[in-house]
Amino acid sequence: MSTRAQIAIQTGPDEWTHVYVHFDGYPAHMLPALARWKPEDILAAREIRQVTAEALDCFSPPRDPRMLPRPMQEFAHLYMWIDCQWVNVVPKADAARV
Repeated sequence: MSTRAQIAIQTGPDEWTHVYVHFDGYPAHMLPALARWKPEDILAAREIRQVTAEALDCFSPPRDPRMLPRPMQEFAHLYMWIDCQWVNVVPKADAARV
């Protein structure tokens, strides 16, 4: 079974690109693995099987990432680039109504 995750990167004023990650999306693995990668690396990958410190194992061909007006957690974990570092974000339950 996979721990799926997504990485949300702001690409416009009201546009967030959500890159899918299929394996090992739990924070204990993802945060150290993401530390080496910048947002532009993740955006170039488009759809990722697994993130490691050594490589981004990408789907080939990749599906296009989802574009949404705000970061949204659709899988087990959501990661965002905040203050020049990757952060595991836990959205508030009522965030959609704000």
